[in-house]
Amino acid sequence: MLRVAIIGASGYTGVELLRIFRLHPQVEVVAVSSRRYAGHSVGEVFPSLHGYNDLIFMPSDKDFLDRPIDFLFTAVPHGVAMSVVPRFLDAGLRVIDLSADFRLRDCKTYEAWYQPHTAPELIDNAVYGLPEVYARDIASAQLVANPGCYPTSVLLPLIPLLRSGTVRPQGIIVDSKSGASGAGRSPSPATIYCEVNEAFKAYKIAGHRHLPEIEQELSVAADRPVAITFVPHLVPMSRGILSTIYAQPVDETSVSEVLGILEEFYRGSPFVHILPQGVCPNVSQVRGSNFCDIGAEIDRHTGRLVLISAIDNLVKGASGQAVQNFNLMSGLDESLGLDTLPLYP
Repeated sequence: MLRVAIIGASGYTGVELLRIFRLHPQVEVVAVSSRRYAGHSVGEVFPSLHGYNDLIFMPSDKDFLDRPIDFLFTAVPHGVAMSVVPRFLDAGLRVIDLSADFRLRDCKTYEAWYQPHTAPELIDNAVYGLPEVYARDIASAQLVANPGCYPTSVLLPLIPLLRSGTVRPQGIIVDSKSGASGAGRSPSPATIYCEVNEAFKAYKIAGHRHLPEIEQELSVAADRPVAITFVPHLVPMSRGILSTIYAQPVDETSVSEVLGILEEFYRGSPFVHILPQGVCPNVSQVRGSNFCDIGAEIDRHTGRLVLISAIDNLVKGASGQAVQNFNLMSGLDESLGLDTLPLYP
């Protein structure tokens, strides 16, 4: 059994990790931290997590190193992870970070969008954890930077088409809609029920923090700088992301050709579903799962390609993808513990 510890285990992504690991046959969760629930058992705080009644939230991760641990997951806000990850790497642990602290390859870019970085020496060693693209690097990594939820929904449809030269890197527009859990579990007036229910709004139009992460990976795929228009929206649902992407094909193409390129790229990838022509992704059809559904259509009036993707932001957009990376790092089948089908209805 592989021994796992989770820092920040009482947030949405931490709880989702615990839910997934409960059914993982090769994992024992041996330590969890939460300042808010220190001294209480996981099962007491979260009754849905059956089987964790003897696992006690610790007030700090500083005692983690006193017990045998193989992997550490950091499910904490940006700025916190960079302060704790170095000492665990120095202790020989392998780390999967779910924050933004190690996703951006350029420290100056990170600091322009977030804050001063206190562990810039680790950035070059971190592997961007998009398994369908970087599986080989992830397998041998000491530190994996788990992608953001919006970036996952955007990168999976676009990377194969940019790599193949099918779409132009200029003029890409992304319209994304997310459930309220994407804002995290900390109370906020913007995400309480009365504010979210029967509401639908765009936010951070002038620049969401996931934008540089998306542009970074699209630029790698296109082998040239890529700048996009990215507008996120908050919709009244608890989980899920639907991204609609508009791109201009380089040459005249058909939907079947586009779907064929995507199908070939993701052949052997267990969690990316390329839907048949005429079928549109729906967040209700991926809810609770690690799947990403992708569909495509061509607007014959403008000649523009329309790509649509759907993911569960807490699973494929966060904790499920982190477990997928963990499996690759451990030499396990990448789908182990993640073959849960979507919830219906």
